[in-house]
Order: sequence, then C-alpha cells, then structure tokens
Amino acid sequence: MDLLHVKDDALPLDKLRNTLIRLEDTIIFALIERAQFTRNARIYEPGAFPFVDGYNGSFFSYFLAEVEKVHAKVRRYESPDEYPFTNKLPSAILPKLNYPPTLHANTVNINDQVLSAYLKHIIPGLCRDADDENYGSAATRDIECLQALSRRIHYGKFIAEAKYREDPAGYAQLIRAGDRAAIEARLTVPAVEARLLRRLRRKAMIYGQDIGDEEETAANAGSPDGRPLKINLDLVVELYERFVIPLTKVVEVEYLMQRLDD
Repeated sequence: MDLLHVKDDALPLDKLRNTLIRLEDTIIFALIERAQFTRNARIYEPGAFPFVDGYNGSFFSYFLAEVEKVHAKVRRYESPDEYPFTNKLPSAILPKLNYPPTLHANTVNINDQVLSAYLKHIIPGLCRDADDENYGSAATRDIECLQALSRRIHYGKFIAEAKYREDPAGYAQLIRAGDRAAIEARLTVPAVEARLLRRLRRKAMIYGQDIGDEEETAANAGSPDGRPLKINLDLVVELYERFVIPLTKVVEVEYLMQRLDD
C-alpha cells in the first residue's frame, strides 16, 4: 500500500511502521556508502573552492542546492513525505499530482536541525579524518544520507496524524493547553524504541559484513565470523538514539501543535 495515496480516514500505524523499517535499510546502506570515503572536511568549508558564478559558500552547500533545484523541477518536494534543505526552489516542470489530504496543513520542516546534526556529529564519527580528494563522490553520498534521514524524520507527521485520529479529544486537549511535554510523552512508546535500536544493531552488523572466501581470515574482530565491519555498529545505534528518534519527536509534536489550525 502506498501510504501517500490512502483514503483520508485510513492511516494504519502498522503500515506506517513498516515504511519506517524499510527506511532503516536505506539509511544504513547510505551511511555505509559514505563511510567508504574519508571525511574530506574541505568540502564543507565556505570559500574553499573557487566558483565561476562567484558563490562564496561551501562546495557541499552549492552542490546540495543544485541537486535540489533539479529534484524540485521533477516535483520531488510536492510529495508530502519529502522536504528540501534549500529555500527558493524552482517550480516543477511536470504536471501537479493530487495527493489525498492525509496530513493536516502544516509548515513543519526541521531540515536545518537534521543538517546540523549530520555535519557536526554524524560525519566526524562515520568517516576517517583525512582527505582523499573524492569531493564529488563524498558530497553525493552526503546528499543521499541527508535525504533519507530527512524523509525518515519527517515521516513522524504521519505517525502523529495516525495517533491523533486514535484519540482526537485527548490530543486536542493537550494541544490547546500548549503542553508539548505531555504530547511527547503520549506519543512515546519506550518498548517500541528499544526494539528499534536492537533491530538497527542487528541490521548494521549484517549489512556491514564483507563476505569473502571461506579460507580467508581477518585479524580484526567485528562480524560474527571475525571479519571487520564496514560501519561502526555503535554509531548507527547512536545516530537513531541521539538524533533520529528525538528529531522525529520534534516533528510529531510540532505537527500536532498545528493540527487544530483552521
């Protein structure tokens, strides 16, 4: 089922959670791809690369904006589960699609926080601190990671909407009171979060293995058969625990705070 085309009164939590589980795979594979390159800190430094058009920002911010301009033209950001990092994007060149009004109208976009967490915390832990000059490849993988993380985090709107519909009176009372802490507590299910983190560790271990010949041996422990992993398991779990889950809750709460707007 495509949850972006469900009926307005049908938003099953189990289907939404299945989508979030699939996004875990996307995120882990994107991180593995980025980890094959070094940090390449130069691509994030404003003015480190000369641009013909006189742009004074970083190579990464320039590349991200240019990619999102192209994606905007093919209506990527008209989809209710896609959110850009760039302002003032061009209009789509394709005809507009009519999505059912699954979500309430809102202005929630926290990609500034997603980007900050990624550049300040995730990249330094994910990549070796060196410069391999693969600037275009590293930036391309960065954008893939960011797009996957943004989609996963902003999918919290669908979760919040589904939970609101299960108890509209209860949530409406908290929304009118402006009690964000109580709303977050009502949305949170610790057992579900604990299962998610355990599942992530198992997935990262499986996906991060480099399968070789049976006679091949490795000196570094990591995977169950002793081969080193292509990604740090603790980093993947920490990514969700420190950033993905908290930022998703921010999206959920802020979405609900606009849920009663006319």
